[in-house]
Amino acid sequence: MASTPEKIVKKRVTDILKEYGAWYFSPMTHGFGRSGIPDIIACYKGHFLGIECKAGKNVPTALQERELAAIEVQGGVTFVIYEHNVELLGGFLKLVAAAEQGL
Repeated sequence: MASTPEKIVKKRVTDILKEYGAWYFSPMTHGFGRSGIPDIIACYKGHFLGIECKAGKNVPTALQERELAAIEVQGGVTFVIYEHNVELLGGFLKLVAAAEQGL
């Protein structure tokens, strides 16, 4: 069975998170949780991350935008990751790692 384009983006994101040893999970609401929560919640060296994965011309819904904004208000970092900008996440994690090492 072929993966959807968004599933491919999620896989690339989790591969990057694994590479850096970040803690992460994918919340599944199944009708019981809050709508709009990012696809992947992660924490890396004290940085809380909300990552919404999209493919093609898809954009975050209004509920997703609201949740991403709420994370940022509390000092978290958010990303909307597509096939063409997945390197933004790796770049951020690399900067965090370098800052911790004093580079």
